[in-house]
Amino acid sequence: MDEKHFKSSDQVRDFVIGMSDGLTVPFALAAGLSGAVDNPAIIITAGLAEIAAGSIAMGLGGYLAGRTEIEHYDTEEKREYDEIENKHEIEIQETKDIFAQYGLNDSLQETIAREMAKHPKEWVDFMMRFELGLERPDKNRALQSAFIIAMSYIVGGLIPLSSYFFSATTFDGLKYSCLITTICLIIFGLVKSKLTGQPLLKGALRVTIIGALAAAAAFGIAKLIA
Repeated sequence: MDEKHFKSSDQVRDFVIGMSDGLTVPFALAAGLSGAVDNPAIIITAGLAEIAAGSIAMGLGGYLAGRTEIEHYDTEEKREYDEIENKHEIEIQETKDIFAQYGLNDSLQETIAREMAKHPKEWVDFMMRFELGLERPDKNRALQSAFIIAMSYIVGGLIPLSSYFFSATTFDGLKYSCLITTICLIIFGLVKSKLTGQPLLKGALRVTIIGALAAAAAFGIAKLIA
């Protein structure tokens, strides 16, 4: 029987980051403005501006995080190549120490470490993974992350804003926005929980409550100030 493992955790993480912020931040902004003004056009304009700015900022953040991960790996890899050449015996001992953690005896540790040392690339790959705990990142990871986060943010942000396009008053827009967004938050929470292997109900409630609290706080503060 084939073992089933989920292998797209990075893409799921980016989707969750973009969608969760896209659903909550524009929702909170629209709710806050609804408590201060009675003009759907203003809310739509402000909401679209926020979605544009937010998606760019979030996408840029994802890109920089991806580039940092790649650069960090490259730096550590160069350092590891330098160490196996200039601190050969120290690296041999570190390799043996890794195998010792898995219960191999001294003779096997020595034999395997010396054998690995004959293949520098494979040896460095091994040390990167088992000594430093680093996996080689995808070179396209930064752009992919930026795209997924930005697009997820835009999709998520348009959901709470959509009702204002078809409402004559901000109250109607807010009412339908709350309904639509709450349903989408529940669905998003269920999907996120399913993809990450978390309890479905717990995940859905957590996402929905956070979004509702953000919108309620923004609306309440706007009402107090207005």
